[in-house]
Amino acid sequence: MVNIQPPYYPIIYVRGYAMTQGEIDATVSTPYMGFNLGSTKTRQDWEGKTVRHIFESPLVRLMKEHGYRDIYLDGRERVDAIPARSIVIYRYYEMADSDLGTGRPLSVLEAAQGLEDLILKIRDQVCGEDAVARRAFKVYLVAHSMGGLVCRCYLQNPAVGSAGSKALVDKVFTYATPHNGIEMAGMNVPGFLGLWDLNNFNRQHMAAYLGLPDGSERVDSLQGAFPTQRFFSLVGTNHKDYNVAAGLSAKLAGEMSDGLVKIENAAVAGSPRAFVHRSHSGPFGIVNSEEGYQNLVRFLFGNVQVVGTLEAEALPLPPSVRKAKDQDKQVRASYYFEATVSPRGAMTYSLTERRRETHSAVLRKYDELLHLDKVEGREAPRSPVLFSVFLDKANVTVGRSLVFSVDLGVSTTGYEIDEFLFFDRHVAGEYLYRNTLTLRATADNEGWKVHYTLTDDAWSESRGRPVESDAQGLFVPLNSAKGFRGKLRLAVGPWA
Repeated sequence: MVNIQPPYYPIIYVRGYAMTQGEIDATVSTPYMGFNLGSTKTRQDWEGKTVRHIFESPLVRLMKEHGYRDIYLDGRERVDAIPARSIVIYRYYEMADSDLGTGRPLSVLEAAQGLEDLILKIRDQVCGEDAVARRAFKVYLVAHSMGGLVCRCYLQNPAVGSAGSKALVDKVFTYATPHNGIEMAGMNVPGFLGLWDLNNFNRQHMAAYLGLPDGSERVDSLQGAFPTQRFFSLVGTNHKDYNVAAGLSAKLAGEMSDGLVKIENAAVAGSPRAFVHRSHSGPFGIVNSEEGYQNLVRFLFGNVQVVGTLEAEALPLPPSVRKAKDQDKQVRASYYFEATVSPRGAMTYSLTERRRETHSAVLRKYDELLHLDKVEGREAPRSPVLFSVFLDKANVTVGRSLVFSVDLGVSTTGYEIDEFLFFDRHVAGEYLYRNTLTLRATADNEGWKVHYTLTDDAWSESRGRPVESDAQGLFVPLNSAKGFRGKLRLAVGPWA
């Protein structure tokens, strides 16, 4: 009898874009097409230096820690039975190789159709004719960059694949995928740029192969074709370490990017996501990173999801700015919301970090939060979702509680008084609230018991205080001596 043990389904890795023929040839010449790449460097020790950290690659770690295997044997891909815990590399670039294929790259549509063929082939190899196993069979798609667009094309274009094969996909995880296209120097890649298939990242062309309506302003929606909550977007925020084209790509993409993909374009609308200070690829790349791996295995194999949303109740003004407001002057301001989440025991990584200095903090205008009568069409505050992290109770080594920290900060971009920036007395970037919360979540028969500690004021080892609750659910009350008030709203629930 075939042994399929959820959540350990086959993983299909779909690599990203290879531009030139030389890059295509180099890609085809490697058995794992980048999923085997590791790293010996990480950034930012306490002195801000580059330090040595051995990350062995997602492939090796999945094999060593979760019992996965590749499907190669005696120099060939296996065509016989394979275990459910198999890692399969989708080698769609082989057709573009003059030795192994036709020399013509597949279009995104063709690659997506080939993905269906691969999924059905893997089902046959894992399950054979075992009817029970075939009903239990699922597969995970893990993709880098353009590979995520191939996955989306397969899942959401009704002209590609069958509903039956698409239902076999359980979860999708993308690294640094340009879900809303690629922009250089503020402009979307033009549609006429067919050289090296660069028009694959033009929004009009993307809308066509993704099956979206013509003229779609944004193309990052799944349009209900796949459950958004089962689609994870990992977003890179480090443009400086992306050295492709002698650094020209990073310069054109700009600061709010991973060196190629803008932060605002790197996630599927409404999907859970994490932000990591990694570049699009290379020695400090997002795929070959501890942060990427830890998010991957928790999303695929974890059993708890925690979503944190900050509800602002009072955003105080400095005394000098308050005085101007009391004099009936017009005061305008926007705010940064920062959050870095790390599980207990994490020494070399965070699951997500949204910070001002990496241009990944959430930005909200005052009116969007507390003055809705001035925002047309908005009936509820635009409260920022700060994190959506996945955890695994199997990782608990002490006690039975899941423990993680949230380094939380709220600051302002500055104040505008009667349409002039105000610098006379106020220090730009001053925090209205800043603290590190340690959260302890324990499951019991009645649900989740959550305690919190404000670790700027008490040791994180303490059990802390129970979180509060109201009609909307659990929350941690947030207050500062400056007058900031808010709630960190927590949604804690099972994940499978």
